[in-house]
Amino acid sequence: MLNSKANENLLEGLNEEQRIAVQSVQGPLLIMAGPGSGKTRVITHRIAYLVQVMGVSPASIMAVTFTNKAAKEMQERVNQLLGSQASNITLGTFHNFGARVLRQYGDILGIDKQFVIYDDDEQKSIVKQSLEEFSLDPKQYSPSAINNAISAAKNKMLRPNEHAAHAKSYFDEIVNRVYVRYEKALLDNHALDFDDLLLKTVLLFQSDQNVLEKYQNRYKFLMVDEWQDTNKVQYLMTRMVAGDSNNLCVVGDPNQSIYSWRHADITNILDFENDNEKVKTVNLGRNYRSTGSIVSAAQSVIAPNANKSDLQLWTDNPQGNQIGVSYNYNEQEEALSVAAEIETLVNQENLRYGDIAIMYRTNAQSRAPEEAFVRSGIPYRIIGGLRFWERKEVKDLLSYLRVIHNPFDSLSLSRIINVPARGIGQKTLSLLNGWAQLNDLSLYKTVTDTIGEHSQHQISNPNEINTRSKKQLELFMSMLGRLTTIASESDVLQLFDQLIESIQYKKYIEEQDRSDDRWDNILELRSAISDYQDFAPEVGLSAFLESAALSTDLDQMDDSGPDAVTLITLHQAKGLEFPAVFMIGMEEGLLPHRRSIDSGDAAEIEEERRLCYVGMTRAQERLYMTIATNRSMYGNYNPGMSQTVGPSRFLKDIPSDLISIEGKSSLKKGIDISLPESSNNILTNQSRKRGGKTSPYNTGDHVKHKIFGAGVVVGCLITPLGNDFEVTVAFKGQGVKRLLASISNLEISD
Repeated sequence: MLNSKANENLLEGLNEEQRIAVQSVQGPLLIMAGPGSGKTRVITHRIAYLVQVMGVSPASIMAVTFTNKAAKEMQERVNQLLGSQASNITLGTFHNFGARVLRQYGDILGIDKQFVIYDDDEQKSIVKQSLEEFSLDPKQYSPSAINNAISAAKNKMLRPNEHAAHAKSYFDEIVNRVYVRYEKALLDNHALDFDDLLLKTVLLFQSDQNVLEKYQNRYKFLMVDEWQDTNKVQYLMTRMVAGDSNNLCVVGDPNQSIYSWRHADITNILDFENDNEKVKTVNLGRNYRSTGSIVSAAQSVIAPNANKSDLQLWTDNPQGNQIGVSYNYNEQEEALSVAAEIETLVNQENLRYGDIAIMYRTNAQSRAPEEAFVRSGIPYRIIGGLRFWERKEVKDLLSYLRVIHNPFDSLSLSRIINVPARGIGQKTLSLLNGWAQLNDLSLYKTVTDTIGEHSQHQISNPNEINTRSKKQLELFMSMLGRLTTIASESDVLQLFDQLIESIQYKKYIEEQDRSDDRWDNILELRSAISDYQDFAPEVGLSAFLESAALSTDLDQMDDSGPDAVTLITLHQAKGLEFPAVFMIGMEEGLLPHRRSIDSGDAAEIEEERRLCYVGMTRAQERLYMTIATNRSMYGNYNPGMSQTVGPSRFLKDIPSDLISIEGKSSLKKGIDISLPESSNNILTNQSRKRGGKTSPYNTGDHVKHKIFGAGVVVGCLITPLGNDFEVTVAFKGQGVKRLLASISNLEISD
């Protein structure tokens, strides 16, 4: 019997399409959800509707999304709607689910339930070791490329023997040889990689019908967010769990499919209606996030794509400001222009620094904005730099915890065996690793045998590992034994504190540079561990290590963190929103990227167009798109780029009435764009005029100041009122200063 009161409460405030999506609970459902259309609200209200209105058991519901951050947000919203009942709902990522299944039933496939999860660096380390074993130069055969090829094979469900059958080149043959060795290394280390969490779960379901039926019988209602980003393995996993009841709700937007390089298959959403009988489709096209100008501009950019949905994005929001398009002489002036506009937004428009994001196609583009922000004193944070979990001190302690949890993890054991230094040198470690490889033993077993009273090891000769090294190995292994005992009897926080004390890690940190920062990282790690303090021993350690392994850069974003501008790639920005967004590098060769242009593949250009669409739809109130006509990338400087490459083709699809460009521009005419005579508050090395004023300084001019001395002009901006010039000068021994030309009395010197 339906709970009419709960029904009324849950539907309140939803538009008609959202209500239909929430109330459609039987059979396959496709929700086409445009950016800013309230899809998270629809998913969470649909979950609550199943429980409170339909009387469905929370334990029979599973909701899957792609990031821990999205899962956390969804969990918080479900908690608000359902209270204590929410704890029985399975809500997380595909990888979380796969890890949970394999912890419970992985032994059927010969997987140690105490397996560790190797990250990208650890995977590449195994690949590099494998190449060296085959006497192949890692500089000639990129470990990253080979690791990516192995990942691609796993996402196509190709095991080493199957991959060998598909080999078409010498590189494929190299990949297959490494693939075989790579899989053995994972097995020896009782480890899985990220792809294994998905692949082996599917293999388990395929090989054991009883296990599959347990999950089919438990999960009667399945919801998957970001369906356009699923790959073949995720598709199979989902369909297998959904089973014959097929109460499967998928949510997504083909116009936001930007992860083909991660093996995402856009056809999973485009063909959903053909793959399922009696599919109900609901279109969520109303955008609640962005102004009318931003929505219209984004819709114009995505329109030329052939592979897209019929979903039309629209909004009732005010039209708002036009899209600001700015021309700049080079990336330095582009960055200074952005910095100047940010100061205006903060000082005059009442925005916070945290309300603003700089988005770009490649990580390398962050350098110029970083330098400009340092000069201007603008606080910023970079998403995609050195992750918290990849910092040395964090990885050191994680490696200790992983070895305590799984002593067969030879990579982690190799990392910590002499950290802090305890007299176990590289020679000893090389001998131990060599013996382990020769005899097909784990490093842990090799060390244990070496220090044993009745060691039978003949490592070239018995005396190669000296008495002192053996004594240090004994002390090290004894300490690990004590910590392992503590792990079985105490919570994970107590274990961590004992670990820090046992290895005297604080003293070790204090002897290094930036010790305060490093110790702060350790305290932050301790804080993360404290979340698992109430778990039973072993369970808490396992749960924490799994959470750490599956974390992403975006998980570190905290809305309550410092007030700072966010620097982020367009790929990482998906799912986020900001009042003001600057998309820098809007040029052919960057967006769309040169690789996509050179490929000649229309599908790759379409994905670049979708990436532009995703970036534009992150903006709520203000959107700026900037161009540098002379850009230096990776050490190469390309003067006159506007003639050889030019602004992005995507800009030409935006109607002229939605764009604000200062000065004459052929952009509005829909033809090739040349550098306008005047640009948005940016001066090139060629003097420009505004309001009858000509810039007295050019970038690169050597100047003198009566107080600061000699310096070099690095930028010159027209002030907002157009009656003066702000000159940015790098002074020798004085740093970078911003001065008004009218009162600074700068003298140009030869």
